[in-house]
Amino acid sequence: MRFSQIFALSSFAVGALAVVGPGTVTGNTAVHDPTMCKDSTGKYFVFSTATGIEIRTSTDRIAWTLIGTVWPNGAPWTDQFTGTSNGVLWAPDCTIVNGQFILYYAASSFGSQNSAIFFAKSSTGLPGSFTNEGMVTQTSSANNYNAIDPNLLIDGSSWLLSLGSFWTGIKLQTLSPSTGKLASSTVTSLAQRTANNGAIEASVVFKFGSFYYLFSSWDNCCQGTSSTYNIRVGRSTKANGGYVDQAGVALTAGGGTLVLGTHDNIVGPGGQDLMTDTDGTILVYHYYTAAGSFLGINRLDFSSGWPVRNPLSY
Repeated sequence: MRFSQIFALSSFAVGALAVVGPGTVTGNTAVHDPTMCKDSTGKYFVFSTATGIEIRTSTDRIAWTLIGTVWPNGAPWTDQFTGTSNGVLWAPDCTIVNGQFILYYAASSFGSQNSAIFFAKSSTGLPGSFTNEGMVTQTSSANNYNAIDPNLLIDGSSWLLSLGSFWTGIKLQTLSPSTGKLASSTVTSLAQRTANNGAIEASVVFKFGSFYYLFSSWDNCCQGTSSTYNIRVGRSTKANGGYVDQAGVALTAGGGTLVLGTHDNIVGPGGQDLMTDTDGTILVYHYYTAAGSFLGINRLDFSSGWPVRNPLSY
């Protein structure tokens, strides 16, 4: 669960048109911080924040079934960071590489920099099939950033991990493709806010065409219908910095163009991930209604050079 405090947002619209809502999903869709990937058979997997990390599957990206957890027997190696036995694990990130599910996830507690990012692998993505590959990085109060909310970008032969929440914002570290762990101790700053106590987290670096797009969630998660989460974006011609928003404001100076905010009965969308599917680029996120937190899915159109949400059709 991506750490947040209490802050504000704006609504988003495309021209004079009504805001495009999430596509139809059915079944068990009560998630936080979803990440989606698709295996070679065409089956979709959503992993999300929970004790043990919940796993849901779908054959059509519409009807979802909760099938279990990544760690059905617990993850005791994370206890020193969650502060409890078998605590909630946060914000998983799934990528399938050569048939292997590569899963990064975080362990921490609210408001703490005693945090760590871990790495797991599976050949099937099914409950209990993952192997613990150990810790990737960690932070403490001695650091000026927070090691949660991991997201992997594979760019050619480079593996890059974005991370961070509050404090000094979003960071980037280089991984070794052979180990999935840090290749360097260098920490590069990608984005930072001073407004709202520095409320930025849940980064995703996504390459489309000649640009790298840095998505993040601003403001307040996890407060039900009082949540003010919203999804922002900037872009750069390189992965490791130089991101600006549509107005030209650097993301390291608090810039960020709104992609999706509260609208209609959709409250506090955020905790997002992106994936490429046969019908285009797919944005997945959670949002709130009076009934709880649910999976949102939209298609993104980059034809203008900036991501715009399009309706889903099946």
